[in-house]
Amino acid sequence: MIERFSLLLPLACLAACQSAGDQGESGPSEAFDGIAAEETVRFTGTEPFWGGEIADGAARYSTPDNPDGTTFTVERFAGLNGVSFSGELSGSRFDLMVTPGTCSDGMSDRTYPFTATLMIGDETREGCAWTDAQPYTGEPQP
Repeated sequence: MIERFSLLLPLACLAACQSAGDQGESGPSEAFDGIAAEETVRFTGTEPFWGGEIADGAARYSTPDNPDGTTFTVERFAGLNGVSFSGELSGSRFDLMVTPGTCSDGMSDRTYPFTATLMIGDETREGCAWTDAQPYTGEPQP
């Protein structure tokens, strides 16, 4: 039962991004297409510092303790207002939800085009995301 719930969680999070007032004829009815399936999605967050990238069905997740990162398989799902990637990282569920919206990492002068919500097991982290086609603005090396 818990496994089934964890599989549905990313879907519920993406569906929740659509407010009740946006449902119906005026709301989105097609899957999010703002990030193409072939794009590499990069993500970053602070407190604790974390980041990585997702491309071709594989994620690489890194932290200061593991700067080279851990690579694992993920599945992609396009919801109504974003895209999610789900897999297993070191025995824990990994769910990354990427949604459009201006984002700041709070540590640099960069502005990112997407917000990132990461769940590893029961822990939730907030961060930012970008792609090569939709890069951040600001200094390359803050």
